[in-house]
Order: sequence, then C-alpha cells, then structure tokens
Amino acid sequence: MEILRVENLTKVYGKGSTKVVALDQVSFSVNKGEFVAIVGASGSGKSTLLHIIGGVDRPTKGKVYIAGENIYDLNDDNLAIFRRRQVGLIYQFYNLIPILNVEENITLPLELDNRKVKKEELDELLALLGLESRRKHLPNQLSGGQQQRTSIGRALITHPAIVLADEPTGNLDTKASDEIVALLKKSNKEYNQTIIMITHNLEIAKEADRIIQIEDGKIKVGD
Repeated sequence: MEILRVENLTKVYGKGSTKVVALDQVSFSVNKGEFVAIVGASGSGKSTLLHIIGGVDRPTKGKVYIAGENIYDLNDDNLAIFRRRQVGLIYQFYNLIPILNVEENITLPLELDNRKVKKEELDELLALLGLESRRKHLPNQLSGGQQQRTSIGRALITHPAIVLADEPTGNLDTKASDEIVALLKKSNKEYNQTIIMITHNLEIAKEADRIIQIEDGKIKVGD
C-alpha cells in the first residue's frame, strides 16, 4: 500500500542571476513498511527533498501525499499538527532539548499534542533503543550514539506514517553508525515503520530495501 507519493516536486530559490533550482520535477512513491535510502552528493537536493516531504519547507510547485493527504493543501497551523502526528524527523545533530532527560525528550511530541504517554509502550521503546538504564539521563550525559537513539525514539513514539532521517549517522563514528542503521532496520521490521533515509554514504544506503539516487535536483534515470 502506498504511504507516500511525490509528484513533480520543484523547489526554486532566488530569481534571475541568483536563481537556483534545488529540485526539478521530482516524482516517486514509497509503500508502507519500506526502508528507502535517498543518496546524493552535497548540493544534490536530497536534504531539500526531505524537508519538503516532511512539511518543513514548502515547494515551489508539485504535490506531496502522505497517507493519502496532499499536505500542501493544509494551512500552516494544520500542517504543523499533521507533521507532529504523521512525520517522525531524525536529524544529524540530534536536536534534543538539553534540560529534558531521555524519557522526556522521547515523549515530548506526545506532550505537545496533549496525548497520554503509555508506560508499557514507552518501556518497550526504551528497550528497543537500548536506553532503559539511561532514561533519566540528560543529553550531555550521553554518548553521540545514545543521543541519536533518543532522537529515533522521539521520532517513533507517535507511530508516524513515515520517519525521515537526515544523515542520521553523519556525526557518529563507525561503530555507532552501524548501531544506528541496525536500529532503523529493526524498527522498520518490528514496527513495520516506513523509513526514508538521506545519506551520502553508499555503503549505509545499501542496508535499505531500495536506493533512490538524486543528482542536480533530479532523480537519476533508472531509479
């Protein structure tokens, strides 16, 4: 079943001599439960694509359907609510709240949405993340890999339609990177979680079910 459809997505910055076409008529779809890697060099448009899919940045033209809804038909307030409930975001630099502990950072999206935290569900997620003994630790008391696992937990706690990971291993050493990719694969299989991962690392991308290559704002022929 299709969970994401991108149609003729175009993003243009600037005008005239300063005009930059970051995305140029990009179209593809992703089925529920797929783990897809989007690969491209720096400046290829992959992060712009991820931000538009996630409702963080609006396209110049084109449509993004998540769970059957064209998200850019929504006004800014409703888009923010949709993003909070249906899109899990994982960033390279974690974006954790420094005064909140692991448990509080993970459950923050539920708190913002006035939704009750289910203790059994949280305990299960902490076990999946390998963070049971770190649940009361602050971000500055964690390793980089543990901080990224916390951010993955925050992305998963709402059971979103899709999880978008923007270079999730880019700030980690090889061992921690391998652990994060293994965790993403585990959440993909055990939770049937749809994951779209941006990376410039082809070896990491090979762990996904499918690779989409982007170059100069366009999907490469054959992808």
